[in-house]
Amino acid sequence: MPQTFDALAVRAWCGLALDALGRAREEIDAINVYPVADGDTGTNLYLTLESAATAVEAVFAGHEAGGGGDPGRPTLADAVRAMAHGALIGARGNSGTILAQLLRGMAQVLAGDDAPAHADGTGLGLALRHAADSARQAVAHPVEGTVLTVASAAADAAGAADGDCGAVARAAYEGACTALAETPDRLDVLRQAGVVDAGGRGLVTVLAALVESLTGETPRGPAARGPGPHPRAEAAHTVAAPCADDDAPPRPGGPAFEVIYLLEAEDAAVARLRERLDALGDSLVVVGGDGLWNVHVHVDDAGAAVEAGVEAGRPYRIRITHFGAGDAHAPGAERTPAERVQRAVVAVVPGEGLAGLCTEAGATAVLARPGEPPASGELVQAVRRAHAREVVLLPNDAELRHTAAAAAEQVRAEGVRVALIPTRSAVQGIAALAVHEPERRFDEDVVAMTSAAGATRYAEVTVAERQSWTMAGICQAGDVLGLVDGDVAVIGQDLTETALAVLDRMLAAGGELVTLVVGDGAPESVAERLQTRVREAYLAVDTVVHHGGRQGSVLLIGVE
Repeated sequence: MPQTFDALAVRAWCGLALDALGRAREEIDAINVYPVADGDTGTNLYLTLESAATAVEAVFAGHEAGGGGDPGRPTLADAVRAMAHGALIGARGNSGTILAQLLRGMAQVLAGDDAPAHADGTGLGLALRHAADSARQAVAHPVEGTVLTVASAAADAAGAADGDCGAVARAAYEGACTALAETPDRLDVLRQAGVVDAGGRGLVTVLAALVESLTGETPRGPAARGPGPHPRAEAAHTVAAPCADDDAPPRPGGPAFEVIYLLEAEDAAVARLRERLDALGDSLVVVGGDGLWNVHVHVDDAGAAVEAGVEAGRPYRIRITHFGAGDAHAPGAERTPAERVQRAVVAVVPGEGLAGLCTEAGATAVLARPGEPPASGELVQAVRRAHAREVVLLPNDAELRHTAAAAAEQVRAEGVRVALIPTRSAVQGIAALAVHEPERRFDEDVVAMTSAAGATRYAEVTVAERQSWTMAGICQAGDVLGLVDGDVAVIGQDLTETALAVLDRMLAAGGELVTLVVGDGAPESVAERLQTRVREAYLAVDTVVHHGGRQGSVLLIGVE
């Protein structure tokens, strides 16, 4: 095992931490009582780390393909930057957002202009110190007894340690364990529930993986329970907020919504945004830098929180979660699990417009931004949100086949019956959803949906970003590409003319229904021109138009 911290150690750390959080996720969720008892801290940490690990693997894959100066081996700076960026864009919840800032703080030290090819024990200690400090600065109102306390204790212990990276990591882990055990003494809500801080418990898990990646030794995990009474696990969900003193009851309520979004904005605008969001709600965490930020806040007016982001810059990947009346914020209220529905559909879609369409049709939509495909953990979460005994999963992208299969396997292990229909485009997903009938037997419904998807040919019109070889010849950056069933079939200069050529090619083989999904970048007249072509040249063929919003392709075409 390496005793210095290099790119391989980063890769190993991410993989081990992801595995460890996967094993500890349910335990961490069960003890989640602060800042909101919504039982998702372990899951949020897992999803955040999964995004970080995926980004690191992508960097290694790029170098193995010859994309770097040293094929097969990125630098430490490459790896930690990818880890931090992946965590930033994939951060979920309060805990995940803080973890993203911890990793970013490490990257700022380990990927600086004077950063060495690998870090020694001193360098790792400095990185952990900067990580803890930057995470504390990112939280509007730091509270002791939380993950921030655990991170600071880890940094203190690492700074006092002598030796190589393994010794420093072990000291950080032991310091974090000590601080974690003391969190119930610092935060009344934890003491009353008889648990330690869930976010801190997750950080200790991540630090244990760091020790293992550097030494090969697996540290013994800490206890989830704190001192005092040993209540049922469900009691962890009945306390909403810390008390001012031992006799004061928990506050009777709190903000109704959790709002999270990525934001492209300048530093000055973000400073003003912090002030505005701090006045709107609580649990405010803003992390990031260099023009890209992850914003997390709990508010009653979700619209105002999003509007503040619009004023500051360009918010996207917006997630709004309603905690639920009489649920997360209701002290003493037991959670009664809702009865599972019999069947649900979970669909991955490339734009807000299709997400709305799927939601109206009763499906649970997972939004896939261009260049940011959902991870398996996000699909698992979507299936859980559907809360059904039977689930039909529509990945709607050929590249998501393995990701969706992994998610389906995980959910099956939880007792949910899942059918994965290998849809390769959103228009195939639309066709499958159109024939979905929950009243049918599950197998019959899946067969009907699979048949509808399989009978739908798909195409997309997009703009080339660089020169490349294609099935239709060499394209240049800026050329309009028409892809049919995943292969480039037409190269043109005008988007509408290229779309018409693609449509003609598809309808030459026959068809009864044309589905058009128009993105924000398409000319206003393109849908009308295509509809006119169908009416004039193809009798008995119907056309349906949907507006996809910000999606990867300018236009999607389906022919059934």
